[in-house]
Amino acid sequence: MTIIGNIASPDNAHIKYVRSLEKKRVRYREKQYYLEGLRLVAHALQRGIQPAFVFCTEAFTHDPRGAELVAQLDQTNTPTWIVAPAVMDTISDTVTPQGILAVVPMSDPSPALARQADLLLVLDGIRDPGNLGTILRTAQATGVQAVLLSKGSVDPYAPKVVRAGMGAHLDLSLLPAMEWADIIPLIADKQRVLADAEGPVTLWDVDWRPPTALIVGGEAEGASPEAWEATQLVARLPMQGAAESLNAAVATAIFLFEAQRQRQQAHPQA
Repeated sequence: MTIIGNIASPDNAHIKYVRSLEKKRVRYREKQYYLEGLRLVAHALQRGIQPAFVFCTEAFTHDPRGAELVAQLDQTNTPTWIVAPAVMDTISDTVTPQGILAVVPMSDPSPALARQADLLLVLDGIRDPGNLGTILRTAQATGVQAVLLSKGSVDPYAPKVVRAGMGAHLDLSLLPAMEWADIIPLIADKQRVLADAEGPVTLWDVDWRPPTALIVGGEAEGASPEAWEATQLVARLPMQGAAESLNAAVATAIFLFEAQRQRQQAHPQA
């Protein structure tokens, strides 16, 4: 196991660089963000993603699973530093850090993949980081091939979104901060379904088997006029009693799992 060295000061240049990645403009200038925790860093390595560099605590290297992961990092020649627990606390976005943090490259946005996608998700003004992270996890679990985010949505690479996404960022094609003028050509040849509480049909009435773009509006304001204009079909989630709406992440999950159910019935081996 090869470790480059030890970092005991929060004023170290590499530590300052990680803290700078909390700013959106820096993330996109550098095209990098960070992952925390054994599970996320291990998943990145499994996906063939090469971290720019890694910080871990000495206690992490003494844990059997931690030692195994650090050995894998050594095999990929990833620069790795041992940092003091107090230093890890200054860069971690979690209350109780697991003892490892990796700076990794953003995936390149692929409009071509979005255009070819059989099932994609368009998020219009989703502003809550926890909701967005949960939505990305659901998209990962239901076979969504691309996620388009309109301007006004929270940045998918923000630390709180990455933490809530639990590795979804490593598997999804993400296209953030898009203008509707650029979104429309990517979804024009697909069935375009908007999720809205006032929809004339329920999500159970929709045939989700054709190539489809599901459009989900923001938690407070709902979908924008541009999203409505791009929509072909508006579907609602039927609710009983006095309930008016559900959390955006919960509603999106129900829509996507219904889409997956229909698609798996049509193609049992999928």
